[in-house]
Amino acid sequence: MTILTSSASPSTLSTPTVPVTSPASRSRSLPAGRLLAWALLLMMLFVTVAPLWLVLKTAITPSADLFAQSARGWPEAPTLAHFQRVLGLLSPEEAMSHGGSGAQIHFLRAVLNSVLFTVSVVVLQVMTSAMAAYAFARLRFPGRDLLFGLFVASMMVPGVVTFIPNFVLIKDLGWLNTLAGMVAPFCLFSAFGVFFLRQFFLSVPRDLEEAAMLEGASPLRIFWSIVLPLASAPIATLCILQGINMWNEFFWPFLVAKDEEKQVLTVALQSFKSQTPQGQPDWTGLMAATALTIVPTLVLLVAFGRRVVESVQFSGSK
Repeated sequence: MTILTSSASPSTLSTPTVPVTSPASRSRSLPAGRLLAWALLLMMLFVTVAPLWLVLKTAITPSADLFAQSARGWPEAPTLAHFQRVLGLLSPEEAMSHGGSGAQIHFLRAVLNSVLFTVSVVVLQVMTSAMAAYAFARLRFPGRDLLFGLFVASMMVPGVVTFIPNFVLIKDLGWLNTLAGMVAPFCLFSAFGVFFLRQFFLSVPRDLEEAAMLEGASPLRIFWSIVLPLASAPIATLCILQGINMWNEFFWPFLVAKDEEKQVLTVALQSFKSQTPQGQPDWTGLMAATALTIVPTLVLLVAFGRRVVESVQFSGSK
């Protein structure tokens, strides 16, 4: 019996060949849709950032060179004198020497008025919105869904529609040129705040509230001691959103509080612009004051922007 054996050297064995591709050939070209999306995002970013850049450039440009260097991206000799005179750190003579028009703005007092106005509105509005949202999420009463639908529908009503009746009411109450008159139309719950917080309260497990009820806690105690601490993130988000809105509010404070002692920052800027002793606004001073006004909003957005987006996405998906 003969056994046939065959030997093959490693060199003769056939091995599968793997094609080697260069990194350049492995890279795929971006789809046209993604390129269009990036182009639109860059365009929107430019439209958003360009006015802020123009404000900063004007604020640090010497008044004498403002129109001569209008086409330049950065002034040749930037200066901080305009910020100093807006903050009241320069005498009237020094302000005029830096190109001031003689217009004055009590910036620190306007900042204090804006802080009081914003904090008062945010605290009152967020607390009332939280209580109303919890009632819509947990309490059962006739017409609850219909009433909540009316709340949501009220967001489609333009705010300018209510200005005249609100102004007549504030005038009849004698609250013109007062902090109460500025705060009153905004102090109660907002439709957006109720909708935003209700979506979160619906996701809170009922087991926690039922356990508290077994321990004898009242609904108000459950709301303050259990539900509100759990809702700290969406409440902080709502505070940021409403705070930015109130910080930028102009028309209502302009109608109600024209007294210089009660002006908020936005109204003070408009008053500063209207003071034109030399025939044209003090653009460098106005842009310096505007740049300082934008700083708190930018700080909030940079510090808490991601949390705001995540909270809004969570509430919208519920």
